[in-house]
Amino acid sequence: MRDGILALRIGATLAVLVVGSALGLSVVMAQSGRSDPLLNAGPPVWDANHDGIFTCDEWKKFMEQLFVSGDKGRKGFLTRQEFDSIKKADPSLADADFGYFDENQDGKVSRKEFVEKPSVFILRFDKNGDCRVTPEELKAATTPQPTGGPQERPRDRFH
Repeated sequence: MRDGILALRIGATLAVLVVGSALGLSVVMAQSGRSDPLLNAGPPVWDANHDGIFTCDEWKKFMEQLFVSGDKGRKGFLTRQEFDSIKKADPSLADADFGYFDENQDGKVSRKEFVEKPSVFILRFDKNGDCRVTPEELKAATTPQPTGGPQERPRDRFH
């Protein structure tokens, strides 16, 4: 019964996070006119304080929650089956590879192996390396860049 309530709370929390983050990111995406494959499923659900800034700390806390919910026997590791169940909890993990997380290739994913893996989202969008992805960084990453064609030159005061 307690596990069921915990699962329901995690599910409700994830739903709230998705809706709140989707609103902020939809503005960025609408302004940019271009999408990125990492954003096709919407923004990450792990923006814990809903400020539109995605941090490494938030990612680790989210991964810790997923690990706890997936480690059914409280063994301290995830089996391949438990890992496959977790992959369904977040769109960014849908294509995750068990072998990528199982660093020592012992056939199980420890808490450290799971929680300490960096977020592909942060690796992709954190341009200044501060372990934070801001709306400005997302917008810059999804704004079309000039193609190298003729550019309008700035005019001086005489022209």
